[in-house]
Amino acid sequence: MLRHFPLLAFSTLAWFAPQMTLAQRDFSDVEIIAHHVAGSVYYLEGAGGNIGLSVGEDGVVMIDDQFAPLTDKILAAIRQLNQGEIRFLINTHVHGDHTGGNENLGKMGVLILARDEVRVRLAAQSPAAALPVLTYSDAITIHLNGEEVYAFSVPPAHTDGDTFIHFMESDVIHAGDVFRTTAFPVIDTNNGGSLEGSLQALGVLIGAAGPETKILPGHGEISSRLDVMAFRDMIIDVSAQVEDMVGQGLSYEGISAANPTKAYNARYGDPDRFLRAVFIELGGEF
Repeated sequence: MLRHFPLLAFSTLAWFAPQMTLAQRDFSDVEIIAHHVAGSVYYLEGAGGNIGLSVGEDGVVMIDDQFAPLTDKILAAIRQLNQGEIRFLINTHVHGDHTGGNENLGKMGVLILARDEVRVRLAAQSPAAALPVLTYSDAITIHLNGEEVYAFSVPPAHTDGDTFIHFMESDVIHAGDVFRTTAFPVIDTNNGGSLEGSLQALGVLIGAAGPETKILPGHGEISSRLDVMAFRDMIIDVSAQVEDMVGQGLSYEGISAANPTKAYNARYGDPDRFLRAVFIELGGEF
């Protein structure tokens, strides 16, 4: 158990540092930009995770809500697309850049849905108005705007409460932060994430997607099944290298110096947090 402490301390700091400065952050210059994906589905780009939307004559289904200070801007952007009621909000996982607007929307009467694990974790840190009022352990389907919005749980990956949402008629999947195009995977062990679960969840995403399916990452640009396969292959490649080095008795510093992510650093940036998570899960000790 003690050997896990350095990673837990590191990932705690990595996650809470942005939260500690949130109150001081100036969101006044953030612009919320709407992008059409396919069919009834759009996404909003701003600060934080990508917000998914299904819009139509029945109203709006919303996926995630970024940060609380952005709620008014987000609502204004949604009204540019649809004047109807926001009927449902689904949280893909617990993190504040995806759930920060929950309290504002909950007080407006928007019905918030999430996995059981998300409500439990939010309840430890958020007011009652921010909590999901409808939870599920496996899956739930919303029928709105001529669309089946199928939300289903996946193995513990980014966190232990990850959900994918498949807009069936539009053939778009919101993958939350299990898949991203802007950085290496973030495996939040403090909130139940795991390397093995990440690989399993990406396998589920690949299996659920067809060749024409558009995949909306938690952060980044619209992608395809092939992009997800490349992301998973990168994790497998790096993990295999790290596992071999751990077997040779290399320290984390030695593995970091060997740079097993060198083929991917230009694409995904700083690998340190990802490497630490892989190192610990594959038996390395600090």
